[in-house]
Amino acid sequence: MIEVQDRTAARIAELEQQLKAMRLQLLQAQKMSSVGVLAASITHEFNNILTTVINYAKMGIRHKDAATRDKAFDKIMAAGQRASKITTGMLSYARHHGDRREPMDLVPLVEDVLVLVEKDLQRFRIKLVTQYESRPWASVNSGQVQQVLMNLIVNARQVMESGGTLTVGVRTNTETGHGEMSIRDTGGGIPAEKLRRIFEPFYSTKTLDEQGQGGTGLGLSLAKDVMESHGGRIRVDSAVGAGTTFTLKFPLVQAPVLPTSSMQKVG
Repeated sequence: MIEVQDRTAARIAELEQQLKAMRLQLLQAQKMSSVGVLAASITHEFNNILTTVINYAKMGIRHKDAATRDKAFDKIMAAGQRASKITTGMLSYARHHGDRREPMDLVPLVEDVLVLVEKDLQRFRIKLVTQYESRPWASVNSGQVQQVLMNLIVNARQVMESGGTLTVGVRTNTETGHGEMSIRDTGGGIPAEKLRRIFEPFYSTKTLDEQGQGGTGLGLSLAKDVMESHGGRIRVDSAVGAGTTFTLKFPLVQAPVLPTSSMQKVG
């Protein structure tokens, strides 16, 4: 009897490990799908950057005066820095982080995602507003959290078919001890009868868009799993005609203290 129980327990543990591995694979697959959604906008942005570099390089070659050349160098430098920022954000987002977590400032985590979606939002006539009230720290798996953010932002873009405003915020909730990220859209809102079911696996309030995205019913279910695995939670507030706000709540951790070089008195 004890031997049977041991084998059953071992089998359950094995299945739980397989489920965990499959969930991570699903998150990574969804992440790569998001990269595909943004590919056209990011490619267009890089083309604009290259055009800027080429045009100002030509201007610097044609004009020999220092003022014009300084202006050309400044524009080329700014374009290069913009390209570097996009590349860094994409590499950070696409990298497979496994299940490792570390203390992180939540604001840069958000900004690395926003730099990837900025042009996509402009393409669909959506104004991006950021509200960083503080700089909370939390122990997170950056890849998983960025995937949740990307999914929520893409969802918000899809429900604002005629344009609108997307507000992304970060704040510290000292009363509950949480660092919070919020994503608020000005879409049509979610009816109450659908709102209570949106975190159920395979339940969706929308159909596939023109790019074949959305409608699987897995994004919000995975988001809930990710937040719970971080010891946090995801909250949604919505009303028909008044838009929707998703809030991600992470337990706060102490920001690391940067080492200061010791100073020696001489003489």
